[in-house]
Amino acid sequence: MTFKSMIAAAALTVVVTPTFAQTYKTDQGHTEVRFGWSHAGVSNQHGEFTKVDGVLDLNADDVEASTLNVTIDTNSLASGFGPLDDHLKSADFFEVETYPEITFISTEIKRTGDSTADVTGDLTIHGVTKPVTLKATLTHQGEHPLGSAIEYYAGDWVAFSATGEIDHTEFGVGPFSTGPITIMIDTEMKADG
Repeated sequence: MTFKSMIAAAALTVVVTPTFAQTYKTDQGHTEVRFGWSHAGVSNQHGEFTKVDGVLDLNADDVEASTLNVTIDTNSLASGFGPLDDHLKSADFFEVETYPEITFISTEIKRTGDSTADVTGDLTIHGVTKPVTLKATLTHQGEHPLGSAIEYYAGDWVAFSATGEIDHTEFGVGPFSTGPITIMIDTEMKADG
């Protein structure tokens, strides 16, 4: 057997170890899902959902093979003004008693740069599901800077910011159009296990 054939035989016996995704979960205290709209062209207004559970299965070797699943508690809506919150939660808009959750399930992740990606998924609001693309930027990956001082932050973390835009009338939310709704997300996610 020649040296070349020995190398070839050895190469054929190499077992390729598959890469598994690392699961990350949202840190509730450092996850913000904000939305904004134009108030009749007079001013820009904003609200936030304060209860968000997200799970990211991140494949570091093949980011496009990663998946994201997010559930938002619609009753956690907060605009900073109680009467507006009550109205937005009513049957005129989100109808939170009938539709207690908003969900986003990724269907495609496309890298657009070293730390950016377009995350497309099925967004369900008010019982209606539509495809939506979020433009995401990785803002941190690895050990948390607070990990050496506070035990909770020990371990592996990732952080992202993302933006998108939807037409709320396509989801049956609201009696008339206020124009596009902007979505702004910032999150820190901790490795699970």
